[in-house]
Order: sequence, then structure tokens, then C-alpha cells
Amino acid sequence: MKIHFSKSLCLGIVCSFVFSLESIAQGTIKLQQDLQKKRVRLPNGWKLSPHGKSLPLGDLPLNLAVSANKQWMVATNNGQSVQSLQLIDTQTNEVVHSLEVAKSWYGLAISSDNKTVYASGGNDNKVLRFEISNRQLVAKGSISLTDKAKDIISPTGMALDDERGILYVVSKDNNKLYLVDVRQNKVNDSFALPAEGFTCVLTPNRDKLYISIWGGAKILPFNCTTKSFDQAIPVGDHPNELLLTKDGKTLFVANANDNSVSVINTQTNKVIEVLNAALFPNALEGSSTNGLALSEDEERLYISNADNNCLAVFEVENPGKSKSLGFVPVGWYPTAIKVVGKTVYVANGKGFSSFANPKGPNPLAKIQKVTYQQADNEKKAKVEYIGGLMKGTLSLFPEPTSLELGVLSKAVYTNTPYNKQIELEAKGEKGNPIPTKVGGKSPIKYVFYILKENRTYDQVLADVKGGNGDLSLLLFGEKVTPNQHKLVKDFVLLDNFYVDGEVSSDGHNWSTSAHATDYLEKTWPTGYGGRGGKYDGEGNRAIANPKNGFIWDYCKRAGVSYRTYGEFADDFKPNIPSIEGHFCPDFPSFDQKIMDTLRFNRWKKDFDALLAKNQVPQFNSLRFPNDHTEGQRIGSYSPTAFVAENDYAIGLFVEHLSKSKIWKETAIFIVEDDAQNGSDHVDAHRTTAYVAGGFVKRGYVDHTPYSTSSMLRTMELILGIPPMSQYDAAATPMYKCFSSKADLRPFTHIPPQVDIFEKNTVENASSRLSEKLDFSKEDAIPDLVLNQIIWKSVKGENSEMPAPHRAAILHTNEEDED
Repeated sequence: MKIHFSKSLCLGIVCSFVFSLESIAQGTIKLQQDLQKKRVRLPNGWKLSPHGKSLPLGDLPLNLAVSANKQWMVATNNGQSVQSLQLIDTQTNEVVHSLEVAKSWYGLAISSDNKTVYASGGNDNKVLRFEISNRQLVAKGSISLTDKAKDIISPTGMALDDERGILYVVSKDNNKLYLVDVRQNKVNDSFALPAEGFTCVLTPNRDKLYISIWGGAKILPFNCTTKSFDQAIPVGDHPNELLLTKDGKTLFVANANDNSVSVINTQTNKVIEVLNAALFPNALEGSSTNGLALSEDEERLYISNADNNCLAVFEVENPGKSKSLGFVPVGWYPTAIKVVGKTVYVANGKGFSSFANPKGPNPLAKIQKVTYQQADNEKKAKVEYIGGLMKGTLSLFPEPTSLELGVLSKAVYTNTPYNKQIELEAKGEKGNPIPTKVGGKSPIKYVFYILKENRTYDQVLADVKGGNGDLSLLLFGEKVTPNQHKLVKDFVLLDNFYVDGEVSSDGHNWSTSAHATDYLEKTWPTGYGGRGGKYDGEGNRAIANPKNGFIWDYCKRAGVSYRTYGEFADDFKPNIPSIEGHFCPDFPSFDQKIMDTLRFNRWKKDFDALLAKNQVPQFNSLRFPNDHTEGQRIGSYSPTAFVAENDYAIGLFVEHLSKSKIWKETAIFIVEDDAQNGSDHVDAHRTTAYVAGGFVKRGYVDHTPYSTSSMLRTMELILGIPPMSQYDAAATPMYKCFSSKADLRPFTHIPPQVDIFEKNTVENASSRLSEKLDFSKEDAIPDLVLNQIIWKSVKGENSEMPAPHRAAILHTNEEDED
């Protein structure tokens, strides 16, 4: 049978097809324009162009849970300031209720009748219970996991078996699986895990529970009937989020430190394929793959790459034969994903920086005062401080089409400065002492890397002419820090330098490995918010360490000699194996009772002995921490005295090296491990950084945007070691600070211009608060509390410190075209 069409009908079909193509083309052009309009550059050189619309969330949202009827979504906010749960109506896409909780963390579960919400109570060692009623979360008590007040449990992920009334809860501090009877409000049983647990997921028939062993690179199946563990399934490093298909036959595992997702056949408990979620094959550590969601037809898998600020999208309808479909740009540090209907929801842990949302609330528009409680000797002091500036957001957008994924993927690559080529060959210039390739020749043989504690640029160098400073924020100007001022005048002034870390816990890891693991990023805010937890940075806990180690490990593998003075060597012993036999045994680490000038003298004695034997190591890391200060504690040195004495030690150090026989072959790098969210008119991450040495330029001002990772990349190129993460690989080396011609004029220190032995003597609110704070470890108190105290010590007790700034560089010289 022949079918005949009229010419007019054929013409209509053709016109309709052409019109459709034009509409699609216009849609992709509009999407390109929208992404380009949104694009901002972060202080670390990476960019954001968040796709879709957004809702404001709280401080560091870590997880999302969706009710069975798909009407409700619950977000848990687990940051430093206010911790809370938020109820979102997915029909109207509104945050309908926010409820502050004392302590919380990642774990969430919703009952199958859509009425009850269970949430981790964090370091209170509880499971919190809430009811969804009248579009609100109503607190309905809690279930304690222990009756011992001193137990450190820290419940994390959870899974609910409604029929049996059992809530499975894993923990990350005492490494256990708990079986909680939610009807009797008690723990029925508990089982030891081999390492820190992250979360768990229950199979549809409720016979098996899969547990991600965060600190053990394995998935541990638990038989719910026999209450015993099956053989562990090896996966990638730092397995965190888990996701089962509806039939329970396929399990997806996000591996943060491997930039990957393991796909497991649950019938055989074998990994059948590994999905590379990074932007490039064999990418260095740093994508921090940590969230998973399937489309409702289970044909697509969405994967969040927290540190790449994007989603990876895979076609997974044929497990074992999955295909990459592209990427989607989202906000800063995405932590969780859900798909409801055809809409993708993404929790962005750090929001959009200062990116404006013209059609909705700007996360930075309001500065919120919160109450912080610090327990000390069974006393509690309450103080108001400005916190939680990096508000999380919830991105939402329709599942992208294939054409849209092409545009979105291109935007992600535009946002990302890292690629495999730049990993192998860095930016530079011919004849510069900083090589562009790993293993290239440099006239510089010795690197000295000094880490200090917690100052912003404006606090110290706002009074330097030629720099971008705000004098109203100056605390420790030239009279207090004459040697640091002399360094930037004699050598190079860096007024556009940003730390990668937020606080000391992640800051020291960023400063020595160019990355902070997902463990550190997700846990340090709990401790810094006064909610318990330990200081896990600086090699103090294995799970917090990068997979391939720190800069000393890279030196060891490359045959580069090295030695550390105080850094990663607490209590005169090494924190990590690679430092054993490579540290100065009498150089103190963080202890503000010991003056930095004493540290200088300990280093000088050790250095002179090594120099006499021609055994000075190529890489030397040192710690001069006393610009941290002890606030206004009565009897302690004043903040001004602490900072001035630290400056004096720096001056003595640079002078001693400049008068040594290796000066021509030496480069000194000095930076703060973090800026402690202090006052700075550009950004709370902007800090003081210094370079000195025989081949360092003299009297030069460098406005180039640099970061901690830039400094690390520069040292790596000098030493001939490869980059450690995507961030130092992508960072701009500081070659502009160096000259091909050496200038060997020595540096002469300036004696202190203020009393470096001045003590705090005035009793006031700040001194009383300082008495209750713990200064035994860096940043054992909220950074903003200490900053407020330091501000008042200089500016007056009745003055108020301005809110820290969070910046995104809206306009750059680069052409940001998709």
C-alpha cells in the first residue's frame, strides 16, 4: 500500500522540523549566555557557573533525603556556625521550614509513611527524631547510642528498615554498626567495623546492608538475618556515598580520593567496572567524588565531584558497559544529589561564593549572629560572633538533554584550570630560575618553607605603598612587623595571594599536599564550631591524610633530601612515617609558651652544623606559629607582642641565610597556613606571603593572583618533584617573582620597635573570654572568636571587627567564552 502526502503537508513537516532545530539552537545559545553571565573566578583560580535555579540552604549542607512519596526533601546543614535541618517542598521548590539543632552530621533517613525523619546527632552520640507535620519539622526526642558520657561515637550514615523497626547506624569515631530499635528507643546490638564508617544502604528485601568503610577502602556487607559480616569488597580510596538500584542488583560507590565510582554486582559482590568521574583520564587526586543519584528510569547516573564543582553524568542502563555523557557545572563543593521526577537537586556545601542571585536570596546578603558555647573546666561561656558566611545552596534544574550536556560540559572545562598538559609543563618564561617542567634545571638548590599562623594581608601589610590595602583594617603595621615590611620592600610585594585552606586543620594539609581530603572538609567545621571532635589535620589521623602523602613523601620518592622543623612533628616526634629520621629533634612545634626567637636559635644551631658538613637538605620546612597569639588572656603576651616577636624571628632567619655560603642557591617561601577568616577588604582568604633569595627580584610588586598551591608548585619545580594534586598542577607558578640574574645583597633584620615581652594586664570581657579558651592547639577555638578578641586588643574593647569578606573575582583578563 502506498501512502501519499500532499505537497503542503510535506512542506509543513519540513517547516516544523526546521523550526524545531531553530528552537533547539536558540535554547543552547541562551544556555551558553546564561552560564557565561554567571561565571565568577574564585580566589584559587577555579571558576563557578552554577547551572539552573537555586534555593538558599544553611552552613555546609552535607546530605539530602527524599520521602517515599517524593513530596518532601530534608537537608542537613553541618557547618561551623548554625547547624540545622531544613524541610523542602519538592512540589513548590520552597524551603518551608528550618529547624536549628545543637549537633548534627551527615546521617538522614525518612520513614516509608513519609512522616518520621531520623538524623545523626553528631557528637552528642544520638539519633534525633522529627515528625513532618503541617509543613514543619517537629522535634520528637532522640535515641541515645550510649549511656556513657565519655564515649566518642559520632554517628554518620543510616538506613531504616520500617517493617522490623530497625535503624542501622554507622559511626566514624568508635567505628561501629548500631542496630537501633526505633519502637523501643534503644540500641539492640552493635558490631565493630574495621575502620571509620561513612554510610550504609539496605537492599530492597532488607536481607543485606552494605556499609562504606570510609577509612578502609572497602565495602562491608552485613547479613541482617544472621547478623554477621560477609567478605569485604575492595573499592577505591575513601568510599563514601552508596546507591543501590531499585532491584538491588547493582551498587554504586563514590570513591573520593580516587576520583571514581565503583560499580558492584550484588549477586556476586564483585566490582564489575570503575567509572572515572574526573575531567581527565589519570587525573591527580582532587576531584573528591562524593555524591550519587540515579534518574528515575535508572538509565543515568549523576556523580558529584566536590572539589571540581561539577557533576559527572554516565549512562548506566547496562552495568559493566557504562558510558560517559558529560558534565554539569554546579556550585562550590557539591556534596549530595537527588533526582525527583525529571528534576536534579544538588546541595552545594559552600554555596556560590559571593555570586549574586538576582532573582533570589544572596547567601551573603545577611550576616548572622549565632551563639557559640565553649566548655572549659565544666564552665560554659557564651559569646556572639559573626559566623557561617559560606552559606550552602540547593541547585535545581531539569535533567539536561544531550545537546545541553554538550554546552554544560564545555562550561565545566572552561571553569577548570587543570589539565594533563599543564600538569607536565607549567607556565613560565625562558631563562627563569623556575623551570617549566618537572626535572628541569634550576640554579636554586635549597628551598626553605616557613608556615606561620592566621593573618590576613590587610591586618599586616595594608600600610605598604603600592599594594592593595585598607588602612582601616590594619592591626600590625610597620611598627609591629618591620621585618615583614622590609621583606616586601627589599624583595617582592604580593598583594593578591590567597590561602587555599579555611582553618589550620585543613590549612596545614593544603600547605603541604595542595589538597584537603573529603574527610577533613566535612569534619573540621564540627570541631571548630565547639561541637566536639578532634584536631585531625597535620598527620594526626590516617583517614585525613592524602592518598599519596605530603610533600615530604614526594621528596622521598624523588630522592630529594628533606628536613622539617616543627611542621608535622608534634611533641618532638614525627606525625607521619616519612618524617621519621628527617626532623630536628629539639625544634618545638605549636606551643606559644616557647618564643619564635628560640625556634630560630634551635634552627640556626642545626643548620650551621649541617652547613659545616655540606649536608643542608634541599627542602626544609619550618614552623614559626606565634603570630597566632593567645588573645587577651591575662598574663600571656599581648597579641601585638606575639606578632612582633614572630616578625623578629623571621627577620633573624632571613638575615642568617642571606649571609650564608648557600644564599645564591637559596629560595625562601613564607606564608600563613590559613588567614583565620580575619578582616580583609578583598577576601578573608587573602594573606601575607613572602619570597626571598639570591634569584628573587628586588623592589618588585607582583599583583598576580596566587594561592598556597602556587607556592607549592613553585617549590616543586625547583626541587624536581611532580605536582601532588589537581590544584598545585593547575596553579600559576611564582616565576614573576624571580630573576635570571642573582642579587646577593644580604638582608639585615630590624630589631623590634615595640615591647615583645608586653603582657596582657587589663581585665575586661575579652580577657575573661580568653581565659576560657583552649590555646594548647592551633585553632582549638573558633577563628572568628579569636579574631574579634585580637581586633579589640588593638582597636579598643568597644570596637567591633568588620565581617570577613568572601570574594569572587567577577572580571578577569581572560576571555571566558563557551
